[in-house]
Amino acid sequence: MLAQAEPNVWQGRVDAEEGPLGLRWHQTVRRIDASTPLANTVALAGFACDAGVARNHGRTGAQAGPAAIRKMLANLPARAGRVVVDAGDVTCQGDALEDAQSELSGVLHDLLDRGAFPIALGGGHEIAWASFGGLARHLAAKSNQPPRIGILNLDAHFDLRAGERGSSGTPFRQIAEDCARRGWPFHYACLGVSTYANTEALFARARQLGVRWMHDDEMDVMQLAHVLKVVEVFLSQVDHVYLTMCLDVLPAAVAPGVSAPSARGVGMDLIEPIVDRVVSSGKLRLADVAELNPSLDIDHHTARVAARLVARVADGIGLQGTTHG
Repeated sequence: MLAQAEPNVWQGRVDAEEGPLGLRWHQTVRRIDASTPLANTVALAGFACDAGVARNHGRTGAQAGPAAIRKMLANLPARAGRVVVDAGDVTCQGDALEDAQSELSGVLHDLLDRGAFPIALGGGHEIAWASFGGLARHLAAKSNQPPRIGILNLDAHFDLRAGERGSSGTPFRQIAEDCARRGWPFHYACLGVSTYANTEALFARARQLGVRWMHDDEMDVMQLAHVLKVVEVFLSQVDHVYLTMCLDVLPAAVAPGVSAPSARGVGMDLIEPIVDRVVSSGKLRLADVAELNPSLDIDHHTARVAARLVARVADGIGLQGTTHG
């Protein structure tokens, strides 16, 4: 069910003596309702859910992720030219994953239709099926032509698992099947894939579906130019981009608070330039962050990283203005 975010998450330091330039997120984020104008805003929508993680036999606790991210966002500095609103949380009741995904899809669809740029806060990576669904509904209503949507996943895992029921391990296989039913192309790139976190069956499915990927050990600062070139080529082949950031793509020392910490991972010195390049393309329509598990975090390390990534996307969108193709 959709609910307002906890009121105590938008609290923090007040630097009154600094004037308007000293404002922080908690002083500027606005809650919204059905009548709130949303054109050229960044809209946060939480997905308080880890039913998909449970189904995938992972360590649960990601349901508390949206609140933890907001608490870390609250004290970050507000930036001129960026308007951020909070659409509240979709909460999964028990194992009712499909209902929660359908509800979030509807929320994101509505935000997009109203001219906002949504950033969804997870929750497990089952959020991706809902995020794509909201974007697909929005774009399908705008044109009879199949949209060229590029899904860029920063993740140690393909999340292409087979299975009768959806989980945090199945969303991109579900999206591929949905695209096939619609007659749409499936453009999916996964950057940060770990050889030791994906079975041969998953690599085979990735090849079968035409997935593009880079291994984590191909992505260090010395290879940044090559990585950004790969991103550039991917962006050139699509018209709309959905960016999904799974926190387990990062090294365990940077992001310990996830269900499956990475033994190696990809550093922020690669992740942030990738995010910047995607935002600056003008093709980004929707972003989300997934797999924060506050119960496994250490001194809020992972929540702080998640908040930094959310703020980085929001800053970039705010600077260039929000447009939807």
